[in-house]
Amino acid sequence: QLQLVESGGGLVQPGGSLRLSCAASGFTLDYYAIGWFRQVPGKEREGVSCITSGDEVIYYTDSVKGRFTISRDNAKNTAYLQMNSLKPEDTAVYYCAVDYGYYCPAPIVYEYDYWGQGTQVTVSS
Repeated sequence: QLQLVESGGGLVQPGGSLRLSCAASGFTLDYYAIGWFRQVPGKEREGVSCITSGDEVIYYTDSVKGRFTISRDNAKNTAYLQMNSLKPEDTAVYYCAVDYGYYCPAPIVYEYDYWGQGTQVTVSS
C-alpha cells in the first residue's frame, strides 16, 4: 500500500520553528520529486516548495523564502520541511506530495501522484 504520512505539526509561537516530516511507505522516494503544499479553510492549496528526485531545490513560494528549507533523505525514505521564524500567516494544514520523475511539476494539485493526509501547523501567541 502506497502511503505518505506527515508529522511534526503543532502549535508554536510566532518566531518559533517546526520541522515537518513526510515518511513514505510501500514505495521508494528515490524516483520522485517531492512537494510541500499548505491550505487554509476557504482557500486553494498553495505550493510551498519542491525538491527534485536529484536533490535539487526548485522553488520556494515568495512568502517563505529565507525561512523554510526543504530536504530529503532517501535512505530514510523521508522528506522534511524545516520552518523557522514562523508567522501567524503560516498557519495552515501542510501536505506533502510526490510526482514520479526527476523534475518538479508545476505547483498544482493535479500534477502530483500521491498525497499525505496533512498535518496542522498553528502559529499563535
